[in-house]
Amino acid sequence: MLRVNRFAATCAALFFALLLSRSGALLATGVSQSAQKDYAEEPHSSEASFRKLAPPDRRAVDLSYQQRLLRANHDSADWLLHGRTFEEQRYSSLRAINRDTVADLGLAWQFDTDSTRGLEATPIVRDGVMYTTGTWSVVYALDARTGELLWSYDPEVPGAWARRGCCDVVNRGVALWDDRVLSATFDGRLIALDARTGELLWQTNTVDRSRAVTITGAPRVLDGKVLIGNAGAEFNVRGYVSAYDVGSGELLWRFYTVPGSVDGPHEHPELELAAKTWSEEGEWLDTGGGGTVWDSISYDPELNLVYVGTGNGAPHARFRRSPGGGDNLYLSSIVALDADTGRMRWYYQTTPGDSWDFTATQQMILADMEIDGDQRKVLMQAPKNGFFYVLDRVTGELISAEKLVTITWASHIENGRPVETDQADFSEEDKLIYPSELGGHNWHPMSYSPETGLVYVPALERGWIFSPTDFYLFDFNPPAHLDELRRGQPDVDEGGYLKAWDPVRQKTVWQVKNNTFMNGGTLATAGGLVFQGTEDGYLNAYNDETGERLLHLFLGTGVIAPPITYEVDGEQYVALMAGFGGATLFMLGEDAAARRYVNDGRLLVFKLKGDEVPMPKLAEPRYVPSAEAAEQTPTGTVDPERLRQGEQLFVRNCGFCHGMYGSRAILPDLTRMSPGINSIFEQIVLDGIFQSRGMASFKDVLSKEEVESIRLYLSEQ
Repeated sequence: MLRVNRFAATCAALFFALLLSRSGALLATGVSQSAQKDYAEEPHSSEASFRKLAPPDRRAVDLSYQQRLLRANHDSADWLLHGRTFEEQRYSSLRAINRDTVADLGLAWQFDTDSTRGLEATPIVRDGVMYTTGTWSVVYALDARTGELLWSYDPEVPGAWARRGCCDVVNRGVALWDDRVLSATFDGRLIALDARTGELLWQTNTVDRSRAVTITGAPRVLDGKVLIGNAGAEFNVRGYVSAYDVGSGELLWRFYTVPGSVDGPHEHPELELAAKTWSEEGEWLDTGGGGTVWDSISYDPELNLVYVGTGNGAPHARFRRSPGGGDNLYLSSIVALDADTGRMRWYYQTTPGDSWDFTATQQMILADMEIDGDQRKVLMQAPKNGFFYVLDRVTGELISAEKLVTITWASHIENGRPVETDQADFSEEDKLIYPSELGGHNWHPMSYSPETGLVYVPALERGWIFSPTDFYLFDFNPPAHLDELRRGQPDVDEGGYLKAWDPVRQKTVWQVKNNTFMNGGTLATAGGLVFQGTEDGYLNAYNDETGERLLHLFLGTGVIAPPITYEVDGEQYVALMAGFGGATLFMLGEDAAARRYVNDGRLLVFKLKGDEVPMPKLAEPRYVPSAEAAEQTPTGTVDPERLRQGEQLFVRNCGFCHGMYGSRAILPDLTRMSPGINSIFEQIVLDGIFQSRGMASFKDVLSKEEVESIRLYLSEQ
């Protein structure tokens, strides 16, 4: 169990997925044959295939630990669950760090993860020990006072598996149950480690390993069970959520979010209702339909209900996925399940027939509040479609749904359903639609303060050009008719925002615009503060009532993860993972820290009267050839059309990870390839000779001639 130091070079297949959703072209996304051979289990019948690695110890689960988790709201010192409590409010009653003292916040300690990729985890803190994860699903246990590494565990995810994911080799953290640390790996395993030593207790496969399935989300624990879903709706995956026994790893129940076919047989009765909302034809029959549960899971112990948020369809566009129409249940939905059996109690679909990747996998906050004179048990969510929803979590009844950001695909919600506008339909022509595929709110967690009654949401004002035939990547390759598409559309001040939303009055109370687009999750505290890390490399703290910024602490590393706070020996700390990445690697803004500094992945922990954060290393500037080199560069020897082809192929196949111009502070700069690397470029891209480092073979989608076009384009750059 050693700390990991990987060369993290990988070209993800996000663009294959997006092209699939637009044009219907079926592009393969499998890993190399050798990787498939190493993991050749029978799909879905291989739940026990990994348990042979587990030691014979099968200790009974200590159900008394449930009582500690139920009291988590009264345990102000620790951060025991993903959202601190089962309600996922991300609110702490600690108040030593407050409006008056926060300006004195400084660094207590930092831990280097030896990574330049995205860090998204929420650390868990119990009894003075912090547990968190880094890239490639590596688990760390640290002394929460000093940052001393107690142990680490590398699950050794195959490097070639990186190509199966849409959005970087990220992980959102672990769960704790008694003496066990539960974690999920990027290649689809659920593992249990000894909390004291990091020893592997058991692991089990949770996915069909013949498909492009990954896990990036954090498991949730409740009443002796551990729940996990998976990701991959951009490719060829059918969604589900599973519950396993914490003590043994045995599968207890599984709920599929979409049917496997129209006629069945169906795994459970809820799918009979869902099947009636899908076409008898369409690409979903081959792709699996999507609907993955890749992030949000909440739990109400009093009602014994588990709430799961489901993802988009596969392909994204319904006119290709299910040409006969239909709501396509249970895509982009909130589903309430019996925690003991996995049977559905109710569902609410936020985006019926979703064609825009408007997932409902965003965090769900549970709270009790007075609405219209009645005390209500509510569930709150801001999914990607741009509305903020308040539901009765007992019945699923819609209480309110109002616009959080600019929305042009729907005018309003009526009788529980969005009223779509003419702008929503892009089946015949390109349309500029708000919000973008990144959503009005993505996975970055929001927080809720019972003191102010406000929800603090990392929001995004951004449009996206949806097309039936093409794929336009933000501002990198805008279409020639962009001005025409903008005509008649709202004038939007685009960017990332922190919005304080009143769920009772259904309106924004205050908002702050950030310099960048994709910023970190939020934390609310009894000290009257809201904390958030940003893409441009700062930790900010705001007055939770007014939005006044009280702290602007330079970190030098972009942040997408949410902060937490905890207390050890009477001293309060604030902690967060710093390392930019994830789904927005390809759209770094000009002010992004990863453009200016090396994106060193770190766990940063702060306290009052701490030290200054060490200055990060400057990133190498984008390559500019010298005059002498320019004179030696042959011109006019390569067909401009071939260079254009190389550019298009690079953007679609490699740009997500390596940057749209071949240069990125996060991964190797391909415009600086050495002569040695240049000479084996074909072997790297087609033969996969670096697949152990994360650079899988692309021979299933690229020919030799196309690879050479890419190489020529990079050489020209």
